[in-house]
Amino acid sequence: MIEPNALWVVAGTSVLGLTSGIIGSFAFLQKRGLMGDVLSHAALPGICLAFMVTGTKNMFAFLIGALLTGLVASFAINFITTRSRIKEDTALGLTLSVFFGLGIVLLTQIQHSPNGNQSGLDKFLFGQAAAIIQSDLLWLGIISLLLITLCALFFKELKLLSFDPAFAKSIGFPLRPLEFLFMLLLVTTVVIGLQAAGVILMAALLITPAAAARYWTERLGQMVVIAACFGGLSGLLGSWVSTFGTQLSTGPIIVLSSTALFFLSMLCAPQRGLIAKGWRAARLKTKLAEEAALTALYAWMERNQQPAIPESELPTILLEAKLSPKQLDNLVRKGWLCRQDGALTFSETGWKEAYNTTLFQRLMEVWAMYETSIDSPVPLQEVGRKEEFPAQLRRTLLGLLHRHQHAPRYLPDHLAPSEQGGFL
Repeated sequence: MIEPNALWVVAGTSVLGLTSGIIGSFAFLQKRGLMGDVLSHAALPGICLAFMVTGTKNMFAFLIGALLTGLVASFAINFITTRSRIKEDTALGLTLSVFFGLGIVLLTQIQHSPNGNQSGLDKFLFGQAAAIIQSDLLWLGIISLLLITLCALFFKELKLLSFDPAFAKSIGFPLRPLEFLFMLLLVTTVVIGLQAAGVILMAALLITPAAAARYWTERLGQMVVIAACFGGLSGLLGSWVSTFGTQLSTGPIIVLSSTALFFLSMLCAPQRGLIAKGWRAARLKTKLAEEAALTALYAWMERNQQPAIPESELPTILLEAKLSPKQLDNLVRKGWLCRQDGALTFSETGWKEAYNTTLFQRLMEVWAMYETSIDSPVPLQEVGRKEEFPAQLRRTLLGLLHRHQHAPRYLPDHLAPSEQGGFL
């Protein structure tokens, strides 16, 4: 039978992961990943001060104390970067070290106090999700709902802040209040996650789901939703494994679950994943090699006015074109080349592919030569296939090819180029 406390832990870490994924998406896009680490470390002295003032382990007091020191840390970073020549990364490292050092000093002082053994503040270093009770879950749910609501209400403004703050400033958009709002959201998210993930690991819970979600989409709205799902799933898996499986600390297991989702995304995402990129790169490499082989063989036939290439000529052709026999074998398997009577010749499909490929490359070459003097509706870099050539541009470039006597001019008698730009 599942204990009620275990359900509070699973629900609490799932809600925390979901909220962290949403807020972390904007922090990730603004390249403020280290800011979450700074704020989580800066929260430690606030928690210690709250305990020293109240003398009890009051989560609401801890929240207020951590929130205040987190905001002080963010203001300190802003002050250092705007009022001195110190760069932001140095200011972040300096602030993190100072506040964390102060937190450790206060924590040590509390441990030596009469009621220090009752504080349990050392659990905030690495987190203790197992200590989440029903009242903690209620606070966590209310604050998370408030954070998500604010993100939804100010989604367009946060989007502008994340992608083009310079444009926002140029049109008179009030950036300072929006930056303060986002920093408040970030600090609050960090603070509510300290009990589960701890000071050391909270930054990973913010950034890792967002980084994983970035592999799956190019749209911000979809990224936020995916990051929320990854964050919630990380919290669910981590707490479930920790509670019902390994009995290890929940915070590290949550971070490891999130990291596993990140590596899965990095490998398997359909567009930006490493497997998909490797597959596309391999296909492109094969395509370029096939095109190089087609143009090299066609150039020999055009130069020698022969429809078949003797096998004895192939080593020279391959050497000049920096190709291997493997490329020719691929063309034979595709049915574009035929071997007969000790020679290679094109099939009808092969003739069309070789002619069109050669013509396309020569059109691109002459376009590069006359790019500044040709009025084109599309840039040179955006034309990747013959189908993307505008008709008028094709005719203009073909005329230039004929003027330079560089147009492909060797074909079997039964094949003829079309009148709308030369392609078969």
